Order: sequence, then structure tokens, then C-alpha cells
Amino acid sequence: MVELSWQGMRVPAIAVGLACGEKTVRRWLHRFNRAGLEGLDDLGGQGRKRRITEAERSRIIGLVKRPPPGRLTVQADGELVAEDAAGPPEWTLDALAEQARAMGIEVGRSQVRRILLADGVRWRRTRSWTRSKDQDFEGKGRGSSSSTPARPTARRSSAPTNSDR
Repeated sequence: MVELSWQGMRVPAIAVGLACGEKTVRRWLHRFNRAGLEGLDDLGGQGRKRRITEAERSRIIGLVKRPPPGRLTVQADGELVAEDAAGPPEWTLDALAEQARAMGIEVGRSQVRRILLADGVRWRRTRSWTRSKDQDFEGKGRGSSSSTPARPTARRSSAPTNSDR
């Protein structure tokens, strides 16, 4: 860009020749004029820095793989016991964020959600009321008969039914 400018080419012609925008050409020429060759170096460090490290992200993702502290588990003697009776029985975004903060990772609920979505990690479980582990449990049974329509299917008239409005 600088060479072409020295050869007398105008910004629009340089932009067309290099297949970039005029604004880009002007920015680089201004940087060169201001700082010389050093102005053409990569400035680095652009954009917002990550607030948490990759190791902390991995620890948050690892939380989902562990059972929540409030989930009941069957012991060898048949007793149901939770690691922490006051803890959450299911992982929610709030519970994951709270657990991460307890581990010393300063993170919010929305950031936990973004981390899990970016890595394709599922934290939602099926609803506990959709099935039962009770062997005596019986479902609702068959659905209604398919021979009985939900509502009568009347043929619609093609003629307009409202008056001249």
C-alpha cells in the first residue's frame, strides 16, 4: 500500500488493486505516516482479554460430568444419601455458577451458559417426572382411540360468509 501510494496511486485505486476497502488503505497509510515501519507492525493485544483461563473453563465443564452434590444416591446398605443435603439435586446454570465460585472461579450464570454451549456440553437432564424408577409405577395407559376424531371435520364453504363490509 505504501509503495503504491509513493508511486502516486490514489486511495480508491489502491483499494481496488489490493481488493480491500478504502478505509483499510487509509488506516495503514496513516499508521505508516505516524510511526514509520514500526507503525506497520501488528499491535497485538486487541480486543477484550478472557476473564478466566482455559484450565478454569475445563474445570467448569468437568463439573457437569460429576453428579450434583444434592443428588440422592443409593448406598450399599440401600440407604439414600446425598453428598450435601442442602446442595442442588440437578445441575442448573445457577448451581454450576455457584459451584464454580466456590472453587474460586469468578464466573456468572450467563458466562457458564456460553462456555457450555461453545463446547457442546449438555447440562440439562430430562425432567424427573417423565419417568419413574418405581417398579410398581404404571403409566397413564393407552391414548384415546384414533377412530374418534378430536373434533368434527366439516367441509368449509368456499363462498364468503360475511356480508358486504
